[in-house]
Amino acid sequence: MAFARNEGLIVFTHDLDFSALLATSQAGGPGVLQLRARDVLPAACGPDVVRVAREKVADFAAGAIVTIDKYGARVRTLPIGPRG
Repeated sequence: MAFARNEGLIVFTHDLDFSALLATSQAGGPGVLQLRARDVLPAACGPDVVRVAREKVADFAAGAIVTIDKYGARVRTLPIGPRG
């Protein structure tokens, strides 16, 4: 995570651990593109991943977790603080 943040990169993952790490660490980045889908083959999800990555450039630059699932794309800005 530190490498991605320092290099201005985003993390693309299917693993929920990256988002959990960012949420618990109160980090302000890096941006994360998280894919929540059963079929993660490029033919199935590639067009959506590319489209959302292009649409959410500003969100990633600001430090956000963008989740793609069957309902669409959701953005959570970092750091993720306690709810209350």
